[in-house]
Amino acid sequence: MRAVDVIIKKRNHQTLTREEIEFFIRGYTQGEIPDYQASAWAMAVVLNGMDIQETSHLTMAMAFSGETIDLSGVVPIAVDKHSTGGVGDKTTLVVEPIVAACGLPVAKMSGRGLGFTGGTLDKMESIPGYRVDLTTEEFLSQLRRVGLVLCGQTADLAPADRKLYALRDVTGTVRSTPLIASSIMCKKIAGGAQKILLDVKVGLGSFMTDLDSARELAETMVRIGQETGRETVAVISDMNQPLGRAVGNALEVIEGVETLRGGGPPDFRQHCLAVASQLLILGNLAQDESQAEKLALQALDSGRALERFRQLVQAQGGDVSYVDDLQKFPRARLHEVLRAAQGGFLSRLDALQIGQASVLLGAGRAKMGDPVDHAVGILVHHKVGDRVEEGEPLVTIYANQPAALNEARSMVQTALEIVPQAVEPLPLFYDIVRWKDIAAKQPN
Repeated sequence: MRAVDVIIKKRNHQTLTREEIEFFIRGYTQGEIPDYQASAWAMAVVLNGMDIQETSHLTMAMAFSGETIDLSGVVPIAVDKHSTGGVGDKTTLVVEPIVAACGLPVAKMSGRGLGFTGGTLDKMESIPGYRVDLTTEEFLSQLRRVGLVLCGQTADLAPADRKLYALRDVTGTVRSTPLIASSIMCKKIAGGAQKILLDVKVGLGSFMTDLDSARELAETMVRIGQETGRETVAVISDMNQPLGRAVGNALEVIEGVETLRGGGPPDFRQHCLAVASQLLILGNLAQDESQAEKLALQALDSGRALERFRQLVQAQGGDVSYVDDLQKFPRARLHEVLRAAQGGFLSRLDALQIGQASVLLGAGRAKMGDPVDHAVGILVHHKVGDRVEEGEPLVTIYANQPAALNEARSMVQTALEIVPQAVEPLPLFYDIVRWKDIAAKQPN
């Protein structure tokens, strides 16, 4: 078998076999297939696509390209959640302690952010001492003891995906549903997830800017889950405006803890409860959404979820006093409040521009390896549909550099629009995608 034959076959719109895909991924991971052939193959996939069997074969080939983790001997069932990313998306900090407090173990390996704000690991590193580099043995031990782990992906987990993604990033081959779906799902499978909840974002501040594309990605990943024996559910949620109010690493951790204390922005709290409910159903702790939401709400309002978050921080070496006293988190040297120039209704709070402004401040990365500033970020005081009065605060910008503050201010100002007529609030969710619903639409 030759790599060029696999490339030509996909170029000619033909279906690749499992053996051909495994050969290609194994050869590329081991350095036997060079970058230029892998990039040609990736471009052929971008242009000609893959069917669900090909995509599933690709997912499994990447999942088993390195170390895999078996959780079956550690806990009866473990669930995992993945978000396709967004602005102000700190749901992991709240959802996973809620679910763990309900008695459902959560084993999550996360990543660092590229663009907008930092990833979940960057947020958690706002807490001094918090370790993200657990060994596999430490990962499994903590899951057994605490029922909750939130750490970085080990170097040996799905190395094919890491290598292929880096190539796609510089060859214009990121935007492909089969490649995106397999990249997400292979890491979940390699990490031992038995049941998976996917939060697929759609809107201005997400990779999928229209509902049809988001639904296609969601359905593809749910199909992969079915093909590979992992029950998978996807929710499609809005990312036209930031989720919650905080955008920035320490700011988002503060907001997450405030939510675990029973407060937090209403939209963020509701979003977390809805996602946690789907995980509880997946984990067989609830029969339906009504029962699941009651369980999630009890875990949140009783303080059990907050205590589980404290246990997580302590187990991974973090300074728990930061959770108890939010004033200890780093604060930016500069801040500026942008106020409404006139009264009316907020009609636009562009998540993309807010996210890009946060990168200018240093809250996110322009390229891999860039440092993040945990203290800087943006707080939004109103959401789309809110009535605002002239002079009322709309956004507060937190910065450590005057030049960055000036750049961010200009970008944030263009993200906001106020109109005289009433505006409908944006929905939190657009759809839930389950395998049974996909199967029902298929012809007999």
